[in-house]
Amino acid sequence: MSSCISSIKLKTNKPLVIFPGSLNQIDEQADAILLLSLVSGRNSELLTGKHVEASYTLKHSGLEIISTAYILIDGGRTTTVNYISGTAPLPQDKPGIAAATALASSQLGMHLTYLDCGSGANQHVAPTLIQAVKDEINGPLAVGGGIKTAKDAEAVWNAGADLIVVGNKLEQDIGFLQELVAAKTASL
Repeated sequence: MSSCISSIKLKTNKPLVIFPGSLNQIDEQADAILLLSLVSGRNSELLTGKHVEASYTLKHSGLEIISTAYILIDGGRTTTVNYISGTAPLPQDKPGIAAATALASSQLGMHLTYLDCGSGANQHVAPTLIQAVKDEINGPLAVGGGIKTAKDAEAVWNAGADLIVVGNKLEQDIGFLQELVAAKTASL
């Protein structure tokens, strides 16, 4: 993690925000951290327990902390986050459940909402679900998991995402980033 952040920081002056999977991945070289609370689950360790463990490390890190409501959505297959967290994802065909979860998180003071189908999901978050959530929150909305084409990314953007996460696809094809930029530029 540290060497990856160092490499990125050498190539850009853009803010670098990390999304760590554990306390061991917190790195002070970054500019900010998404402090995720798995609000769609009922596992207290992932709602607040891990935050207590990381609290002093974060306090002394100098990182900007972005409180993030992490909402797991069914992407058509069991993903690592499903398995590791023991969390059942919210159903795609019940946008009201996701919207109410996001609204409650916003009311609790979460600054960012992150809808995720998980790494390697078969499908991305449905546009109707994205729009339902966007209608209920005031802050930014990130959407990830299952975004495999520029057309997928465009559907997610058009539904209301402020930020998209395309990690797996970029690992497979770095040219996908240029494809996304070209598609977004063409739509402006």
